[in-house]
Amino acid sequence: MSLRGAFGFCRSSLLKITSLHLLTSCLSSPINRQNKKESVPPRAFRVQKILSLTIAAFLLFACSQPVGQIPVSEDSPEPVSEATGTLSASQLNGGGETIFLSIEENGYAHLFIVQPQGLPLTRITTGEWSDIAPALSPDHTQLAFASDRGGVWDLYVMNLQTGEVIQVTDSPEYDSAPSWSPDGQWLVYETYLNENLEISVVSVNDPSAEIIPLTQNPASDHSPVWAPDGRHVAFISSRGGDSDVWLASLDLAGDERYQNLSNTPFASENHPVWNFDGSQLLWASISQTVGYSGLYVWNANEPARAARWIGDGLMGAWDETAQRLIAVTNAPNQYYLTSYDLQGNLLLAPSPLSGRVRGLAWGSADLSDPLPESFTRAANDAIPALWSPIVTPGPEVPGQRWYLVPIENVQAPFPQLHDLVDESFIALRERFILEAGWDAFASLENAFVPLTTSLEPGMEEDWLYTGRAFAINSLMANAGWMVTLREDIGAQTYWRVYIRCWVQDGSMGEPIHNAPWNLSARYELDPRTYEQGGEYAPVPSGYWVDVTDLASAFGWERLPALPNWRTFYNGARFTEFALTGGSDWYTAMRELYPAEALVTPTRVLAPTLTPTNTATSTSTPRPTRTPRMTFTPSLTPTITLTLLPPTSTPTPPTIIP
Repeated sequence: MSLRGAFGFCRSSLLKITSLHLLTSCLSSPINRQNKKESVPPRAFRVQKILSLTIAAFLLFACSQPVGQIPVSEDSPEPVSEATGTLSASQLNGGGETIFLSIEENGYAHLFIVQPQGLPLTRITTGEWSDIAPALSPDHTQLAFASDRGGVWDLYVMNLQTGEVIQVTDSPEYDSAPSWSPDGQWLVYETYLNENLEISVVSVNDPSAEIIPLTQNPASDHSPVWAPDGRHVAFISSRGGDSDVWLASLDLAGDERYQNLSNTPFASENHPVWNFDGSQLLWASISQTVGYSGLYVWNANEPARAARWIGDGLMGAWDETAQRLIAVTNAPNQYYLTSYDLQGNLLLAPSPLSGRVRGLAWGSADLSDPLPESFTRAANDAIPALWSPIVTPGPEVPGQRWYLVPIENVQAPFPQLHDLVDESFIALRERFILEAGWDAFASLENAFVPLTTSLEPGMEEDWLYTGRAFAINSLMANAGWMVTLREDIGAQTYWRVYIRCWVQDGSMGEPIHNAPWNLSARYELDPRTYEQGGEYAPVPSGYWVDVTDLASAFGWERLPALPNWRTFYNGARFTEFALTGGSDWYTAMRELYPAEALVTPTRVLAPTLTPTNTATSTSTPRPTRTPRMTFTPSLTPTITLTLLPPTSTPTPPTIIP
């Protein structure tokens, strides 16, 4: 096929499939208006729009493959919509490259598959639980993953031909992040033992086999990946102070077994992945001071050489030939899927995903045709909306402005929120109680802030003024019930907030993997920590709820720190979340205030004492003699008072009382 013909085919396929999905979504999602206000679009409708964009991007990705790869014929059947019938994989030409993703929806993570040359993004698990960290077996027939579908986190293996799922581990401890041994008989994984994360090995087919511990260290050891040679395991550890990539040799014992590969004092590494022959190791890094954040490749043949930066990304995976990378990138409140070659050239424009990604794998999977019935049921499952706004009845507001409504049983200086977001806050609060076992939202540092109240410098246009934001009580951080992880995105700093679960038996929350950021370390009189606004803290023990993730599911976005946050503690804004509704700050303010109130050059302040001198009538004559205390030498010390008259009159004799 010529280049012009290939481009024409890609364009026609793109237009046909995009039009099909847009038409399907429009027909299946009627507009619903209630109480004089448009309801939030159903989650399924929003997901379908995102999937349409993803399909389009993947078609372009398929068309960018090297010459010689068999393209999809124009006569091939179109992918079946999620809302219809049995899914088919017949367009895969006998099995193609499959990307496995764990994506969060409504606060739960589900498994998805997508194939660049045929199958659109398709959900294959569903339910009120989370399935995370997918890992494809060496023979491409099974998928290992972690799930809390049984009430606690355990490892499971799915047969990709039948959809059957079997449980591998059965313990009250947290088990996750499985990785296959080269022979497909074992899984190395992270598990919560001795108040921190450790690495262990479990048999896939023999439930009676003893679990083998690989690490025993007070630090957090997690995210293991088995090397293709079968004798090495790479993993992430905070034993060096922050999260670095470490290599464990199964042929050694003691401290000689472990080697630090990344050794970056001011960066946090995550998600290591070997290529097919073990010659290269890919990982993601979040840099705090020097270097770039993103994906790095380490060459095992040159172990002393520093890893090479490839491109932006939170996690990545290799293709079967190790010539391309699939990567997950992010904006402050959005996740994308993209692809690079080993030179860092972009092969796939970032395609938006519907939620946070909790795992990624890529390989030539052996899928059945048609796909298993369980996959079809999961793909057709409608994900309900978590909340919808309800207008509080009341008299007509001038200028079609909105009300502020009180939030019940919440302590805050002004416990009120915008009438369009209060239901979301209530739903988020109820969900957090379910996830953590207690009500951390009963006491807020701030909710709505009136225009007459001044916040800290630099926060004159803060979202708290709009009634569309709230700030969690930051005193929980001092009590050890809240920690924050620093995430630099572009030139701005954001925070991931965790709150401790009330029950610590593994039935709620997850362990924290990476070192949090200690904002209070700036007060320890160390110039270095002061200049960088804190330092890494030890990974705390216990089970925690990711509040940033949970709030995002209900539409609440985290806000960036102010530019001066390193020297101004309150400028970090790590506890504040806003539901902007797609509006800018000025538009949101116009929903509460008339335009005149916003163009006033000086803000109207509350009544206060006049700072100028005011004449006050007094009966005291002026000038007034001022008594002064003096001492007269005597056997018995006596305090004397000397009255000094005005300088214009002679000084009278000293009066001894």
